[in-house]
Amino acid sequence: MTIKGSTIIPKKGTDLELAIESLAFGGMGVSRIDDMIVFVKNAIPGQTVLARITKKRASFLEARTLEIIQESSLAIDVPCQHFKDCGGCTFQNLDYAEQLAAKEIQVKDIFRRIGGFKGITVEPILGCEKIFNYRNKMEFTFSNRRWLTENESEGLSEDFALGLHVPGRYDKILNINECQIQSNDSNRILDIVKTMTMELGLIPYDIKAHTGFMRHLMIKHGGVSDEIMVNIVTSCDDHIKLQPIVDKLTQEFPNIVSIVNNITKRRAGVSTGEEQLVLFGKDTINDKLGDYEYMISADSFFQTNTHQAKRLYDIIKEEASLTKEDILYDLFCGTGSISIYLAKYAKTVYGFELVMSAVQDAIQNAHSNRIKNAWFFAGDLMNLFKTNIETQQIELPDVMVVDPPRAGLHPNTVNDIIEKAPKRLVYVSCNPSTQAR
Repeated sequence: MTIKGSTIIPKKGTDLELAIESLAFGGMGVSRIDDMIVFVKNAIPGQTVLARITKKRASFLEARTLEIIQESSLAIDVPCQHFKDCGGCTFQNLDYAEQLAAKEIQVKDIFRRIGGFKGITVEPILGCEKIFNYRNKMEFTFSNRRWLTENESEGLSEDFALGLHVPGRYDKILNINECQIQSNDSNRILDIVKTMTMELGLIPYDIKAHTGFMRHLMIKHGGVSDEIMVNIVTSCDDHIKLQPIVDKLTQEFPNIVSIVNNITKRRAGVSTGEEQLVLFGKDTINDKLGDYEYMISADSFFQTNTHQAKRLYDIIKEEASLTKEDILYDLFCGTGSISIYLAKYAKTVYGFELVMSAVQDAIQNAHSNRIKNAWFFAGDLMNLFKTNIETQQIELPDVMVVDPPRAGLHPNTVNDIIEKAPKRLVYVSCNPSTQAR
């Protein structure tokens, strides 16, 4: 062991009994060895666990739970068979009310510690009425490098999996039988595609050797409309091989309105295709938020929890405090869902988005919802306002809404916001750490 001050720092691989005090952002349990913080995977406040140190850093340690020695009074039964290994729903074993309370504390701490804000007010979190089977989009990866869990039998083949990445491993896929956060129909589709892929002898993609055919399966299921899109991502165009899967899915699910084949030869493990073929129906599905209907394509972003998104957009509307004289900028507008939701309260809305297919969807969405005061521009927000002549000529904003990806706002975008000096800024974030920064 290494001695740092009065703290004896255990080596990687050491097993320790740890009392879990709280939750860290991202869902790991927090324990302490004297003044050294230990982040413990699959642990919740109130538990005492036997844990193994997996990472050693100068200021903290990481560990994974081997055994629960004393259970927490806050623990609940976990419905997901993959919970221990997946990492997608990090604290599914913690009472939902306690999850919300922990997240509220995390947000306060992040804005104080990272953002330097003192005495910040955080409103109570609005919980979701439906905590399972709510997600309208899931993406799964085909692989010939299956991650075998401790509970799986020895001798099980490792050369096929359809599932999710093991935390911290780009090359290993945990085979998923059922995901509790997507719809029941989506789980049945996942099972059919997996079974038929193996029966047909379709080769999963090898992320290291860059060989194989089947790369990803993306399922989008409208939370209000009930329409389903299935997107099968492959490494080349050989769509005849996919036809039996298409036939089976369309026989089983009358609410499937779109099956597309995205084709990408890029080596990166991304599901965005360089080419797209429609194998059944059309190339979009529709879903609703409030009074508005939105067209969603395979590559465009839409809020992944349809019912909770409606509540979010109502808060955005309240915080924006728009008047009929206001010019609104919607940065990272995606398919235009926020722009369209707020358009009737503003004079003019301008939406900006990098993904061209999303901009095309936004234009179509505005047209189909009879919105006549919304305009959309394609370009990278790192430099859009400097390089795009059209954006240089539009009116300056009174109000800005920004909804960036997890990485947050690029410094160039921050400078553009400051330069344009909106009276109000509403920042929607899926990552409070980058938002605070």
